Amino acid sequence: MRATSIPDGVLIGRATVPGFDHPRVVTVRDGQVVDITSAGMATVRDIAESGRAAEHVRTAAGTSLGPVDAIYAGSHGLPRLLAPIDLQAIKASGVTFVVSLLERVIEEQARGDKSRADALRGEILDLIGTDLSQLVPGSDAAMKVKARLIEKGVWSQYLEVGIGPDAEIFTKGQPMSAVGHGAEVGLHPVSSWNNPEPEVALLVTSKGDIIGATLGNDVNLRDVEGRSALLLGKAKDNNASASLGPFVRLFDGDFTLETIKQAEIALRVEGEDGFVLEGQSNMAQISRTPESLVAATIGQHHQYPDGLVLYLGTMFAPVKDRDGAGKGFTHKVGDVVSISTPSLGTLSNRVNLSTVCPPWTYGASHLMRDLARANLL
Repeated sequence: MRATSIPDGVLIGRATVPGFDHPRVVTVRDGQVVDITSAGMATVRDIAESGRAAEHVRTAAGTSLGPVDAIYAGSHGLPRLLAPIDLQAIKASGVTFVVSLLERVIEEQARGDKSRADALRGEILDLIGTDLSQLVPGSDAAMKVKARLIEKGVWSQYLEVGIGPDAEIFTKGQPMSAVGHGAEVGLHPVSSWNNPEPEVALLVTSKGDIIGATLGNDVNLRDVEGRSALLLGKAKDNNASASLGPFVRLFDGDFTLETIKQAEIALRVEGEDGFVLEGQSNMAQISRTPESLVAATIGQHHQYPDGLVLYLGTMFAPVKDRDGAGKGFTHKVGDVVSISTPSLGTLSNRVNLSTVCPPWTYGASHLMRDLARANLL
């Protein structure tokens, strides 16, 4: 990878470009960000739905916008990277790794009180153990574990979706609401216990074909969701609470879904208080295959005419104490969260309150009007 953490491969993204009212579709060629916006192919959605996305991005005529290093760094006066999707639905899957499964159970048992988490973690691990990774969700063996846990009084809705037959799939945000590399990510100000969720997100067409991948931060409010799973929307869908980027890498040549299944996702949080948190997430430890998660999202039971992006879940649940023994981790305003893997690059965002982050004001209707005025539809 280059120093900017932009990978090689067929990349597609979006950027605001001085002189244009609407986001431009871009790629990277020979160290330059290149504008490939054209009539009929003016959105990432249109290119994804073309059936030849990688070929189009490789061969489309384009105009250089500047060095990728400088644009990635957010240099003044140059285009600014946006989330690399536009009209796609933003969906997410939860409790797909055993570590996050156990942390969700702890959240529920703590009822949103982070001061109880450390003691509860020890009690629950003593009771149910940590090695659920060999269980196939929905299998006879998983159902036997479920029965034993019910007998012991610790069954939970999170264990249900972690080892039960049905995956947790939810709406993370609305189309056009995600932020990109270099933007601020938002925390609802009611939360005092929250964390990043470093994840791989798949680009999926309206036919259910998986054609590429990017990195994402599924910002999570642990105290809000822990109080009640019915507060999932409040915990997950807030202004600037979904980040994606820096680009979608389209499957092509040696880069395939199998590459993603073996990816190591690194997380680094750097606080203004000097606190540093690091961790790794190994996609090989996911308990449900990416294909099965996509199938649970789109099919005869549910269609997405503009396609979707699907966060695959995370195994990383930070528990490192930040403000004292037993208090665990929570974000502070000013934290810089970096999520990286060699095949997809690095996505970095600064943490702020969702009420302070720039408001989301540019939606699908605005994009369509701007593209129509530019004769690009």
